[in-house]
Amino acid sequence: MSQGQEQPPETVKSATEARKDLFALVKAAEEDGVTTLIHKRDDRALLAPLDRFPAARQAGAFPSHLLSAAQKDFGDLISRAAHGEPQVLRRSRTPVAVLLPVDANSATHSSDPAAASDAASAGGAVNRQGTQSRGSAPRRLATLGDAIGSVLASGPAGGPTFGLPGLDAATGGLQPGLLTLVAAPPAGGGSLLGLAAARQTALVDGRKVLYAASGPNRADIFRRILAAETGGDYPRLKQGRLTEHEQQVAERLRQQAAVLLIDDGSDLTAEAIAETAPHVEDLALVVVDRLQAAHNARLPLSGDRLPGASQVLATLARTLHVPVLAVVDSADPTLLSLLDADVTLTLAPTGDPAKVQVTVAERDFGAIGSAYLGPDLLHARFLDAGAAPLAGTGGEGPAPSIGTAVERELAETALPYTSGAQQGLPAAATHVLAALRTALAGGDPKALAELRPSLAELAAAPPSVPETAEGRALATALSAYSTSVSASTPGQPAAAPTAADSKHVQDDEGDDEREQLLQPGDEEDEPDSAPFPALKLLKDAVGRSKMHPIRVIRIEERESGPWPLISEHMDGEPRWVHPDVTSSRVPYIRGNGKRVRRDKLDVPASFGVGVLCLIDRNGSYPSACSAVPLAPNKLLHTGPLAAFDKASAGIYLIDIPVWPRTDMPHPLGRIIDRPDQQGRVWVTTPHIKQLERLVRDGHLAAMPTIHDSWTGKANESLFKPFYAAARQARMELVQAGGEPYRAYKTRLSIALRLLWPKREEQKSPFWRPDWRMSMVAEASVRHWTTAFKAVQEGHTLIALRNVDAAVFWTAPDTPPDTYRIGTGFGEVKAKFVQPGEFIPEGDD
Repeated sequence: MSQGQEQPPETVKSATEARKDLFALVKAAEEDGVTTLIHKRDDRALLAPLDRFPAARQAGAFPSHLLSAAQKDFGDLISRAAHGEPQVLRRSRTPVAVLLPVDANSATHSSDPAAASDAASAGGAVNRQGTQSRGSAPRRLATLGDAIGSVLASGPAGGPTFGLPGLDAATGGLQPGLLTLVAAPPAGGGSLLGLAAARQTALVDGRKVLYAASGPNRADIFRRILAAETGGDYPRLKQGRLTEHEQQVAERLRQQAAVLLIDDGSDLTAEAIAETAPHVEDLALVVVDRLQAAHNARLPLSGDRLPGASQVLATLARTLHVPVLAVVDSADPTLLSLLDADVTLTLAPTGDPAKVQVTVAERDFGAIGSAYLGPDLLHARFLDAGAAPLAGTGGEGPAPSIGTAVERELAETALPYTSGAQQGLPAAATHVLAALRTALAGGDPKALAELRPSLAELAAAPPSVPETAEGRALATALSAYSTSVSASTPGQPAAAPTAADSKHVQDDEGDDEREQLLQPGDEEDEPDSAPFPALKLLKDAVGRSKMHPIRVIRIEERESGPWPLISEHMDGEPRWVHPDVTSSRVPYIRGNGKRVRRDKLDVPASFGVGVLCLIDRNGSYPSACSAVPLAPNKLLHTGPLAAFDKASAGIYLIDIPVWPRTDMPHPLGRIIDRPDQQGRVWVTTPHIKQLERLVRDGHLAAMPTIHDSWTGKANESLFKPFYAAARQARMELVQAGGEPYRAYKTRLSIALRLLWPKREEQKSPFWRPDWRMSMVAEASVRHWTTAFKAVQEGHTLIALRNVDAAVFWTAPDTPPDTYRIGTGFGEVKAKFVQPGEFIPEGDD
């Protein structure tokens, strides 16, 4: 078949069918070369393998979409493709398939995106003349809008790092598409930096690395990795003498071997590396160790051949959009200028033999950062030694110690995020925290003073942080900073802790489900004089069960089985704003002088006349305890299931069902934001039962497939006695208000948080992540379901926030009648806000 002929589609589907089966169709295209014809009214498009359109592999050439995002907007993508604009589908950053117009001409099959301009403009500006010949195909020009969209869509950089926080802070990580050069004299440790990046990327992050070894051989590389991982002596390992521990680590490394690919073959050239790299699936990093400054007839990567090799490697980085890290055994400025790398890391000795300084320079900007490293050559590695000043900012001497202990602690806990080693913080927060570290490291009191208002604002309204050890440490440090600011504000002394709870200060009188930061001692039973002994009651409720629940999973079992699969994102909180409404964050100073930020919702005129009706649910979490489905005993691996078994409860791996409505958030909430590479997510039993109800009522087409599961015998009454006691206590205390009521809410929150403490060092009578997340998911499901009933009755939902807050567009003083106004569990409070005003929280 000629290239210009259209290959017949092997399957035909409607847009609705294709949306539902998208992941399977992409897999068929990717693995078996199957093409699918998709029709949507008058529009027709092909879902085709990349071989049909090689230009789709070039990063940024055409619009591209994550599979999970493409599934949401599939109808729109079909229309765009049908009208001549190819749409690339990708898994993570890797293109896997493409949507093409059915009548695409032969140019569509070209490997040059410019040649496809007749079939699709790809959103860019293309200079074309009708008389141009094939040999002078026009170059595709990107508009500024293309560049802005690409940057905004990509989010925070998530490239490989060295695993050395100081150096990662100075470099911002290894950037895709750039050639980075590590320059060090012979025996200066340059190769160990290349190995550090390979170890971090492959063995810690689990991403593919191609290690092109022109100096060391594969045995040397393995011994260096083993020495660095175990702290074993590299000279002894070269003799083949391994301890029992080192043998165990070696066996573990063998299990991870597929992510680190080594080419130590003879006649290794830059061209050979460039030919091999495209065949490594999901490649994240290329390391070239090393370029030799002195000529060696046996080594192609040496002598006067290095400038040409450098250009080949730079082209490889841009073509595959991966970082290429090359080590050169010279710091000669003349040679480095000839190699012309995008970024150069130069290692130089300092007056302290226990430190080397790494200077980071970009081609266009010169030196942009610096860091100290501690050579640990006996164990074939570098250790982090902190940030170093750039030339002209204080020389080799240490920066003067400035800032408070709380500020220094905040900078230290933020380092994983400001260095780029961890992702998940908003860009604005990362910027402020990075500036704090720079000011402290450089001993710049003026810069620190200018930063303090921004830091106070950030700490007063902290961003959502990832549910990791680093994220929890940062949340604690921000809370401590906020407390210190309040305590030091003139005329506004920090509120004294209450007698009922000397460690927890309730911020407001609202019923929002804010997480209580646990403190040492929270795991102890309340005294008899406590207004509400929540922890005692929770333990008693579990102890009453005839199913003999297992309250604590043993520490040695927590790193395997179902437990690593459970995350805080399984709560299913909606955090949704109507697509036609504009949401922004605006500053606000509370009555006590505390700076905070609040949401402001701008409603379009098309919604008609109305006001914002704020719905605040009372006691969402304890209410959910009335009937939360969970497994009191161990979860067993029950694998794929043909259907959900109502007699069981646990966690389930499912496809994300297509939700066609735009006036309600997806029923799984934020769970859908973190699918795996196959577009699947783990959910708890409350969300499985919710999906079943939606299918039964005709709101979903079909139940998603359960690809895997961990379950046990179900129980819905484990926490019911606790719920009953909490409900009765609320009825008595809410009327009295004041200190007893605040103490009640604090202890209630602490007891439920202790089901799964965030910090490993926090003691607790419980450790059941599945119980905790099932309870939170049940609260989210009830919150979503009640809002959906209101929407079905004609009310306009503006925002569905966490598990207890909803915003409707209504007539003044007219809340949706699907809610019960009151102070009890399951009832709500309603407030009304005029258009243009911010959304108050607590006692604003």
